[in-house]
Amino acid sequence: MTTRFRFLPTARVARILSCALCAIALAACAHTGSDSPGDDASPAPQPAAALAAIRAAGESLDSAVQVQPLRDAAIDGALARARAAEKAARPGEAVEHCDLALALEPTAPDILQYRAELAILQGKWADAERFALESFEHGPRVGTLCARNWQTVVEARTALKDEPTAAQARKRLAQCRVAPRLRM
Repeated sequence: MTTRFRFLPTARVARILSCALCAIALAACAHTGSDSPGDDASPAPQPAAALAAIRAAGESLDSAVQVQPLRDAAIDGALARARAAEKAARPGEAVEHCDLALALEPTAPDILQYRAELAILQGKWADAERFALESFEHGPRVGTLCARNWQTVVEARTALKDEPTAAQARKRLAQCRVAPRLRM
């Protein structure tokens, strides 16, 4: 039993290969428009400005609810070193110390939010959003921490050019305020 191989004529193979190569070359040269300066009117995201907005959102909220956790000394030390590294413009070192604090207390909402803020400083917008939402899930869901959580989502989604989700996050941010009870 002999098998017969049928080969395409050389000219036909060459034509198919040249068409395939042309298609690949055209696809590689295709412009998506995402890096064109004329197409995108919004400026590049600024991590420092985003971080300032996040922290201002927490400070400006006049909510009646403030949650302050009791903390282990090792966690306080790691957070103090993280804040010192952040202040000295060493965000990588700050992340290491914050991650150490998170390893000791992985569901602490204030540490998760701080980690989100450090991710913002590094320009890691998706990570920042993930940490902020995790902080919200474990946190009080009202008050200053809530405001910082949702402002982080606003900043991350704005940087990722997802305005519909940023608008939803702004609405959630407004719900973080809890008015004090009227006492008579």
